[in-house]
Amino acid sequence: MTDTPARAGEQATEEQEGAAPAGAPAPERAADPTALVQEAAELKDRLLRALAEMENLRRRTEREVADARVYGISAFARDLLAIADNMRRALDAFGAEPHEAPDAGTKALLEGIELTERELLKVLEKHGVRKLDPEGSKFDPYRHQAMYEVPDESVPAGTVVQVVQPGYTIAERVLRPALVAVAKGGPKVSAPEAAGEEPAAASANDNSAPDESPGSG
Repeated sequence: MTDTPARAGEQATEEQEGAAPAGAPAPERAADPTALVQEAAELKDRLLRALAEMENLRRRTEREVADARVYGISAFARDLLAIADNMRRALDAFGAEPHEAPDAGTKALLEGIELTERELLKVLEKHGVRKLDPEGSKFDPYRHQAMYEVPDESVPAGTVVQVVQPGYTIAERVLRPALVAVAKGGPKVSAPEAAGEEPAAASANDNSAPDESPGSG
């Protein structure tokens, strides 16, 4: 009998300890599945965007490194072109081939300049720099620069008839356009060729038509 008040007091103490304080926050509710799915989709989208940006950065970096490896000598090579031009001018100033020089000294000098020019062009070509000598070819505004026109009816209009200064390319880019003279007044080849192809195609169609007609055979 004497233990009953003690037990009741213990139970009251336990209830007070288990009860939440008046100012304590209420326990969190269970998360909404729809919100979780939406959050996961947003995080996935952000991750995919980040991966795509990193892939684009990697490809751009590889391209820039490759371009720097190929075109990094462009400025240096462009400066060397003046040396090649001066060597060619020295050879052209004599107006004759080295073996046609009047004396042995001049012949040796011209042969030395010619060998030096050939070696310089070989070294430039080794590093991807190639000489453009478009005489006789069709004018290309991306590789040639027209200095003047020459009346010449013996060649098609737009043909390069003279190279004032050779051009150079490095890999797929133009290092220096060729300075050229372009013919005018000659026949235009492109239009007649295109007109000649159309009748040929029409003739082929006409020949094939009777085979497919119901009355043939």
